[in-house]
Amino acid sequence: QVQLVEHGGGLVQAGGSLRLSCAASGRAFSSYAMGWFRQAPGKEREFVAAIRGIGGTTTSYTNSVKDRFTISRDNAKNTLYLQMNSLKPEDTAVYYCAARKSPLVITAAQYYDYWGQGTQVTVSS
Repeated sequence: QVQLVEHGGGLVQAGGSLRLSCAASGRAFSSYAMGWFRQAPGKEREFVAAIRGIGGTTTSYTNSVKDRFTISRDNAKNTLYLQMNSLKPEDTAVYYCAARKSPLVITAAQYYDYWGQGTQVTVSS
């Protein structure tokens, strides 16, 4: 069983930055693909970014965050990050960290096996 705990959410003005982190338990972290998803009020959970396991050199982003968000991982610390720059009010959501028992990047939420509890990000205009 893998436990995921997100940190770093908060309130920020439009144009500002936040860095989310996700601490993972267990020895297999480096082999798991990891992802960030978000869910805004009244909307479906959506894919934000993902990073490959075993090397972590392949990444994927949803179009709306490309060139603004960066996903990265530190396998020595069992930690996943999401650096969010140039934040917009439409980025407001609860952000979730997820782990997949495969190193391959995938954007569909149903293929992720473990989820964190979420952290709120609010961007004011």
